[in-house]
Amino acid sequence: MKIICIGRNYADHAKEMNSAVPTVPMFFMKPDIALLRPGTPFFYPSFSKDIHYECEVVVKIDRVGKNIAERFAHKYYSEIGLGIDFTARDLQEECKKKGHPWEIAKSFEGSAAISKQFISVEGIDVNSLPFSMQQNGTVVQNGMTSDMIFTIDALISYISKFMTLKKGDLIYTGTPAGVGPIAIGDVLKGFYGEKEMFSVLVK
Repeated sequence: MKIICIGRNYADHAKEMNSAVPTVPMFFMKPDIALLRPGTPFFYPSFSKDIHYECEVVVKIDRVGKNIAERFAHKYYSEIGLGIDFTARDLQEECKKKGHPWEIAKSFEGSAAISKQFISVEGIDVNSLPFSMQQNGTVVQNGMTSDMIFTIDALISYISKFMTLKKGDLIYTGTPAGVGPIAIGDVLKGFYGEKEMFSVLVK
């Protein structure tokens, strides 16, 4: 199982990070140990003092595919979930200054929270889906998949040019504006519309 994460897929988030808006999808990988199973607390790591949340729509691949044409990409997934890409922002900034890869800031254990359930895409428009995240009961992120720079199908097609996608692979599709720091004791909850998808306690 691969965890593939898309960077800067919402223009408003790219702007809040003072980053250029990409012209092609940019992605990075997390190892399988990064997956934070539903019901498991997120333990604040000792190596960072500035962990940020990034709420994202997550696509679960359910067919093997390589070099997938965008018009056929919808055949390679039937469910979507919601998750958090936890980021050690202080480590990431240090990596940027040195021109180093970001893996140390993105790929640590437990850095990919995932929703307890996935929902069927049948009958819904995945390109016009509202989602949000609350931090201790306050909404901190509001997103619409219609604001993605690259659609889910475009992402699947692009990624599959470089690697074979397999059943069970997860694609974290990028985060909208509103990312911010977490603290021990926080409760982070993600929603599709009014439907709660995850609840993560920070310890």
